[in-house]
Amino acid sequence: MFSQGQLVFAVCFLITFIIVMIFSYRKDIATHKIFYKGNYKILIGFLVFIGLLFVIKIILKH
Repeated sequence: MFSQGQLVFAVCFLITFIIVMIFSYRKDIATHKIFYKGNYKILIGFLVFIGLLFVIKIILKH
């Protein structure tokens, strides 16, 4: 489906992207601690909302 060159490029791109993301996150970690306090509450709320959607889907399916 993909040529050998495309697969090599994809792997190199993925590795480079991950390394750049790690360096960027480490550089901004102090800023994240200041501006993104409490973001876990939003994540929990989002997961609860998705869970409720699945529960409603299961209930309405029967």
